[in-house]
Amino acid sequence: MRSRACHPLIIATEEDRHEAVSHQVPSHHGTTEDWHKEIAKFIAGMDGDPALKGKVGYRCMKGRDSADYYHIATVIDDAGRVALQERPFFKHYTEATRSISGGTVEVIPLEVIAETAAG
Repeated sequence: MRSRACHPLIIATEEDRHEAVSHQVPSHHGTTEDWHKEIAKFIAGMDGDPALKGKVGYRCMKGRDSADYYHIATVIDDAGRVALQERPFFKHYTEATRSISGGTVEVIPLEVIAETAAG
């Protein structure tokens, strides 16, 4: 199986939006389906956590014609970021992402300049 790429993570707030994108080119030895289950499990953990509800958004996208993955997170405030980072499922997912990408995940903080009303 070809390596997958994991692209930077995005984090944002209304006024001090923090955004980052993460790029991943995984060298994962499992199946694509296994990795997609890990991603879904991470998102379910976030969706099921009342402390994160409305404070953290997350997307994982894959290049249509590549093995590259892009992880985009939006965190509304520092409390949401800290709460997320304290969760065991975040630590597990971060370790899995690092492992799958061969030890390197590039994270690029982004600043929102303008966006549509739907964000």
